[in-house]
Amino acid sequence: MAAGLVAASVVLITLVIGIRGVAAMRSTSDFLVASRRVTPLLNAAAVSGEYLSAASFLGIAGLVVKDGVGALWYPVGFAAGYIAMLVLVAAPMRRSGALTVPDFAEARLASPRLRKLAAVVVLVIGGLYLVPQFRTAGLVLSVVSATPYWVGVVLAGTAVATTLALGGMRAATYVQAFQFCLKLVLFIVPAIWLVLTAGAEVRDAAVQPTEFTHFSQDTPVTFRVDVTLDVEQPITAFTREGEPTRLSEGTHRMAADSTLVFPGGARVPEVAGVSPPGSPGWERPLLDFAGAGHPLLGTMAVLIATMLGTMGLPHVIMRFHTSPDGRAARRTAAITVTLLSVFYLFPGVYGVLGSVLVPQLYLAGATDTAVVALPMQVDTGWQGTLFTALLTGGAFAAFLATSLGLLLASAGAVAYDLAPAGLGRLRLAVVALATVVVCLALFAAHLDAGVLVTWAFTVAASTFSPMLVLGIWWPKLTAPGAICGVLAGLLASSGAIAVTLFGPHVSGWLAILLAQPAPWTVPLAYLTMVLVSLRGRPPAWSMPAMLRLHLAEEPAPPAARHRDRTAR
Repeated sequence: MAAGLVAASVVLITLVIGIRGVAAMRSTSDFLVASRRVTPLLNAAAVSGEYLSAASFLGIAGLVVKDGVGALWYPVGFAAGYIAMLVLVAAPMRRSGALTVPDFAEARLASPRLRKLAAVVVLVIGGLYLVPQFRTAGLVLSVVSATPYWVGVVLAGTAVATTLALGGMRAATYVQAFQFCLKLVLFIVPAIWLVLTAGAEVRDAAVQPTEFTHFSQDTPVTFRVDVTLDVEQPITAFTREGEPTRLSEGTHRMAADSTLVFPGGARVPEVAGVSPPGSPGWERPLLDFAGAGHPLLGTMAVLIATMLGTMGLPHVIMRFHTSPDGRAARRTAAITVTLLSVFYLFPGVYGVLGSVLVPQLYLAGATDTAVVALPMQVDTGWQGTLFTALLTGGAFAAFLATSLGLLLASAGAVAYDLAPAGLGRLRLAVVALATVVVCLALFAAHLDAGVLVTWAFTVAASTFSPMLVLGIWWPKLTAPGAICGVLAGLLASSGAIAVTLFGPHVSGWLAILLAQPAPWTVPLAYLTMVLVSLRGRPPAWSMPAMLRLHLAEEPAPPAARHRDRTAR
């Protein structure tokens, strides 16, 4: 009950702040980039708020429980990506004068076709990134309050769509900045409490992991997705109603939402393709996807996707267009690196504690909920209830803040880049897209949030990253080259993801390069852009367009700033 009240409070505060933005909403520029008047500190807090998604707040710890310590390379890539953005992208993107990534593509290369293609890419990235936000909202709320999965999904979608439709980017900025501060407090304080309260025995087990082979006590497991268990020794488990269920040797398929209570001392069943927490290699500081081997390749694949993908995330890039000038955009990126670095010190704490206190979540396909499940394992009294509620509130803040930016970028792609229109069309696009994503999320409970988000980063790294880097730093880039490169990166990365989801089972290094295709899709996109561009000639105005991106702006007089605010 307490967790549900805290989640509802976060949603209510989000809506109240969204209403604040209504009075300032007069133009497309107001809706998309808050009239370019957001200060660096506020902007950095907002960027950090929308960047710390479900994958950061819950997914990293869940990946540590499931895949081992090597999953901590994810936050390294997430944070390091902003250093690359600071050096290569932030200030030039702001100087371009564009409102969205597709807008920049047309402004730099004068190609309406490239703009429309870029808008489609924004929608692909937005879908891959938004679905896990709403999916995890439903999953977390169902764990802490026993509500159906769809309730959390619909609640998150409604709150995000209403806030954006009312207040646009200005409302999103205030909401995201507030929610970053909230997430930081609600993530760090419970982590410290958990470490102090768990006791020396748990702390020792966390840093010296042993394989989860037997249940230490009677353990209820609620299967969030359909799971196939491989039982080596017969087990007599019990249903939620207390009826005994005999699991003989062999495979058993457990239906989603079913619950079994495994007796203490029983051997833990195996899950196909997943190693139990603490198994050999779990503590190795490299990623080994589903035991496919080649951990160095897997680690490099994640780092390439997360570092280069950050530069291509459309909702993050839009944030730099809200800065007054290029210098402010660069300061925003620098402050963001510091803020994110503080947050990313703590997911590993939840992950290693989760491998000791809630290892059974890997059986249920619900390791994403390890963070909110931990407090009640340490204290079943009021303190456990309180910290569960606080972490649930922080998790909902993560879902909402990230979803605001993603939904805004996707709506801009539809109603500003694909079919330009006014404020009314933008608001309608927000509601329509939120409805579509909610429907998709209702059928995505079995997908891993961390994996989905990494796929979004992979598509961004394979499409927008090369287009932005070459467009900003290479004057010979041509529109045909950019179109061919973006298409090659989009088709290659999306195709690899589709094969992973629906294709035949593969193993070894090929499985890694399909599940995490960035090591070959990113070079493919860069190479395609360069080779196709070299076959043509850049237009005469290419160099002046480049100079505009790199020369410092002159401060605008007050009258000009007033005209910019009332434009569009």
